[in-house]
Amino acid sequence: QVQLVESGGGLVQPGGSLRLSCAVSGSIYSIYAMSWYRQAPGKQRELVAGITSSGDTNYADSVKGRFSISRDNAKNTVDLQMNSLKPEDTAVYYCTLGYGVLWGQGTQVTVSS
Repeated sequence: QVQLVESGGGLVQPGGSLRLSCAVSGSIYSIYAMSWYRQAPGKQRELVAGITSSGDTNYADSVKGRFSISRDNAKNTVDLQMNSLKPEDTAVYYCTLGYGVLWGQGTQVTVSS
């Protein structure tokens, strides 16, 4: 059974940084793209960043230049480095296998002074 477990969320001041990590159990990880979504209160869930099995990346316009997605196929992990955080980045962040095939439980990121 494939499971995704996120970690690394928390409270950070505007302009700060956080690194989210997602650990994936199961042998199918290496053939799938991986992605991060987020959902802010009262808003629809949105794609933040994705990375293919070969390492090609894509980002939402709102996070380009600030966020970076990476994966370690040897460790079955995918990380999201978030820099220059803004209050509007506050949301629950979800790791997914593919683009929404399978979801983790989510981790809260709060950007506030």
